[in-house]
Amino acid sequence: MSALTNGQVASQVTQLVKDCESFRDQLSADRIKAMEYYDGTMKDVPADPNRSKVVSRDVRAAIKKVLPSIIRTILGNDKVVEYEPVNQGDEAGAEQATDYINYIVFPESDGYDAVQDAAHDALKLRNGVIRWWYDKKRVVETSRHTGLDEAAMVQLVADDNVEVLEQAQSVEMVETEQGPQQVPVYDLKIRRVIEKGCTRLAAVPLEEFLIHPDAMSIDDSLCTGIGMKMRRSDLVAMGYDRAVIDSLPTTTNDDEAETEEFARRRDVVNADDQADKASQEVDYYELYVRIDADDDGIAELRRMVFAGGTAEKNLLENEEWDEVPFADLITERRPHQREGNSITDDMAEIQRIKTVLLRQTLDNLYWQNNQQPIVQEGTIENPEAVLNPKFGQPIRVSQGTDVRAAVGYNVVPMVADKSYAMLSYLDQEATDRTGISDASSGMAPDALQNMTAKASAMIEAAGIGQTELMVRTFAQGLKRVFQGLLRLTIKHQDKPRAVRLRGEWVTFDPRHWNAGMDATVNTGLGAGTRERDMMMVQMIQQLQEKLLASLGPVKNPYVTPDNLYNSIAKTVEAAGLKSPDLYFTKPDAEELKKRMAADAEKPDPEMQKIQMQAQADMEKAKLQSQLDREKLAEQTKVDMAKIESDAALKRHQIDQEIALKRDQAMAQAMVGQRIPQTQIGGVPG
Repeated sequence: MSALTNGQVASQVTQLVKDCESFRDQLSADRIKAMEYYDGTMKDVPADPNRSKVVSRDVRAAIKKVLPSIIRTILGNDKVVEYEPVNQGDEAGAEQATDYINYIVFPESDGYDAVQDAAHDALKLRNGVIRWWYDKKRVVETSRHTGLDEAAMVQLVADDNVEVLEQAQSVEMVETEQGPQQVPVYDLKIRRVIEKGCTRLAAVPLEEFLIHPDAMSIDDSLCTGIGMKMRRSDLVAMGYDRAVIDSLPTTTNDDEAETEEFARRRDVVNADDQADKASQEVDYYELYVRIDADDDGIAELRRMVFAGGTAEKNLLENEEWDEVPFADLITERRPHQREGNSITDDMAEIQRIKTVLLRQTLDNLYWQNNQQPIVQEGTIENPEAVLNPKFGQPIRVSQGTDVRAAVGYNVVPMVADKSYAMLSYLDQEATDRTGISDASSGMAPDALQNMTAKASAMIEAAGIGQTELMVRTFAQGLKRVFQGLLRLTIKHQDKPRAVRLRGEWVTFDPRHWNAGMDATVNTGLGAGTRERDMMMVQMIQQLQEKLLASLGPVKNPYVTPDNLYNSIAKTVEAAGLKSPDLYFTKPDAEELKKRMAADAEKPDPEMQKIQMQAQADMEKAKLQSQLDREKLAEQTKVDMAKIESDAALKRHQIDQEIALKRDQAMAQAMVGQRIPQTQIGGVPG
């Protein structure tokens, strides 16, 4: 096997670039037309001379309705992306990467502008392309410093990157403890060369984006990259040799690309007007090519940079690479195609028809308000009064001419009112084609008109549904952007960095993170009205609170404190406020575990309550039993006393009866009456 030479590689890349540029130019006409329709120029519907030139702006109106909801749903909260661990031990790195990318890297990279521009391109031009790279440049700064003492001067010029251009010395009188003294003072003019580097995100103009026509996605494209114009000065600042850059030819004219650029920018800049060599523009290509350069039978991904052309002599860089740093973003998929569907595709025909109808309607109204005069030749002495009438100006007719017959007007039938129904039909057709209505912009349909709640909810749901689909489709493409941004950060940040986050200084060291972590773009809130989002989150929060109240926070199978905090954070975001941490503090995981463990060791309050109630019931039953025993004993005493009393009374009665009988017997004996023995108690005498 023999590796390909740079000349052979450049020859193959040249052919790939020609295919990419040809494919780009084929699509350029559609993009130019889309931009013209959005801007309201519409060169394919020219206005007739001396007729209405009004243009309907339906494409622009539809995009402006749906774009705010897409941007609010994706960029409306601080955590645009969350990284998910893919291996055991990635949990801490995923949490740190989420904070660092969202709060530090993404804002520093101009990420918000890049996402918004790409969404605008996707809605208008079918596709939006985002590029990420590490921007490392040499920046030259010139400054003047006056009134420096010797220590400050030495400290300033001690830097190896500082060059002193001018220096002046003078003497000043300074009050010291020993009295007034003369002190040397220095004035300097210096030049400092600074090496700056940071991650960058940017939406790529589609006339600069190159992709192979056979590609179904960026991943399977043989050649992907950008072809643009760059100043020689910028190339030197990027670190390329100045002698090589100065030898490159100036940019070539590409009529198709320039036409699209002028349509996008709505102005013309002629690079030939630049007299300064450093400001001259050259063709610049940054390409990511899949080519078998080492002849092993497998095409490898290589990053190749050309300037001034794509020949071997124009090759500035050629190295193996790990990823293609571009993401293709769409809002509506076309199955089995790389290109998406745009609002312009659905609305262009309607805008064209409405433009013609509006012009005809206005022309008809103009004819009604400015009727065409009919004048008999020679009867009007001042024809200018008829052709250019003024308020109060008389029209003079010849002697003997009937004034009523001298001037007449061409009667044009009033047909403008017939257009109104057609215009309304076209508006409804636009809604049916795109699914975009007033509800798509986040405004309730009944906000400006009287409408029943049910009808309003149906229209709102239809508009919001289309917008949510656009958001989710767009967010799926953004996933690739954030995965690339994470890999770029890990690759180029070679030392820990301390940043201020949520009012505290935090140190991040991306070198220990897993570059293959998964990314999830947050689209949790709906794309409709804020009231709808707030209502949905509050319903979830109320259900969580009920479950926590009934089952408790410890070992709750349905809701944890983290779940409740997430609902609170989403409520803050739905209200349009950023940084929920400013209003609520997220529970610390370790502290929460300790508290939950301590709570788990504590007895259950309900069980304690039951045990206390049972103990009280037992004490009450014991007391009642004792009272019953005492009462029974007392009653027994009373009963025994009564029994003894009754027995004593009975014995007393018997004794009395015996004594009475004895007395009777004795009395009878005394009177001499003999009583039989059997009558006296049955006792023999």
